[in-house]
Amino acid sequence: MLEVLSRVFGKESAASKEIAKERLRLVLVHDRATVSPRFLELIKEEIIEVIANYMEIDEERMEVSLNNMEDAVALVASIPVKRVKRVARSTG
Repeated sequence: MLEVLSRVFGKESAASKEIAKERLRLVLVHDRATVSPRFLELIKEEIIEVIANYMEIDEERMEVSLNNMEDAVALVASIPVKRVKRVARSTG
């Protein structure tokens, strides 16, 4: 019984750790690009919404970041794809 509880609480702890890590990453990106963490989160949510029409993705492993370049900031997204959905093509 104790082992089961340990597994359950251990997974929550790991999930909490990942959430905290993601939030910290967003704060660091904010510092680099002067964009709020909430703004990046909104971008991530909208990307998921659009891509979900065409692909099944692993949202937990998805990463979105802003990288400073010489004269610009690049939006970089790493999106693990589980499978591509069959979508009927419109003929218009």
